[in-house]
Amino acid sequence: MRKITGKLLEKFREYLYEEEKSTATVNKYICDLGKLIKYADGRELNKKLIVGYKEYLQSKGCYKSGSINSFLAAANCFFQFMDWNDLKVKTIKVQKKVFMPNNKDLSKEEYKKLINAAEKSGKIRLAMIIQTLCAIGLRVSELSFITVKSVNEGIVVVYCKGKERQILIPKALQTRLLYYIHKNGTKQGIVFCTRNGNPVDRSNIWREMKSICKKAGVEQEKVFPHNLRHLFAKTFYNSCKDIARLADILGHSSIETTRIYIMTTSSEYQKQLDGMELVIGNWGIPGIDKKIQS
Repeated sequence: MRKITGKLLEKFREYLYEEEKSTATVNKYICDLGKLIKYADGRELNKKLIVGYKEYLQSKGCYKSGSINSFLAAANCFFQFMDWNDLKVKTIKVQKKVFMPNNKDLSKEEYKKLINAAEKSGKIRLAMIIQTLCAIGLRVSELSFITVKSVNEGIVVVYCKGKERQILIPKALQTRLLYYIHKNGTKQGIVFCTRNGNPVDRSNIWREMKSICKKAGVEQEKVFPHNLRHLFAKTFYNSCKDIARLADILGHSSIETTRIYIMTTSSEYQKQLDGMELVIGNWGIPGIDKKIQS
């Protein structure tokens, strides 16, 4: 009888931790499996039901292909753990995007506005977190590796997804962090932590960033911690055009992942297409330019 029980979920959770998956990844897999459990509604799992689950996710219309693939990846991982390999389903083939929406692209000017708004609001810690994440391209989950020792040495050693990488701290950021540490009287350990000494929670950072959007005059859709990492990647790549080096700094195993971070916006892509001047001839249609612009 192949059903996903609470006991099996706990065993699967232990397995994921043994595989050295991050806590965030483990929680996501368990949460994603909850969708399959709800769909199955007590029925025994078989290939027909799993294919139906995939079709249900596609037909529901509220999930993007990437989200559906993550749900299926969680299910397939569980099936592999249980040795139910006959239940595995293929993920949706998604063509790689060549540009990103303008309303998701955070510019350097908007980034500066966020920092100024945070400082004017008295949110000095937030202003420093925003600069730290963006200036060295950290994931928000890696913020705990910014310690008093690493700031003094000017090098951050990050352990993530089974890999270790070293990141240099820009001199200007190091100076600001040292002043911040001194002002807060932090002697050792994590720089950005709660009163109890725990690392600041990513959801709190996300909410604080959203709270200053209006004052900064920046659209909320553009403002989230991971977008700061994207801004770092684009700025770094534009300065040296070395995608392999950028992949090492970001901690990516594949350059294909890094390509997502340096993707141009739709407006930049439009300019590139228009600049190619491959449309020839003047049809002389009266008012055609005016109609297009309107």
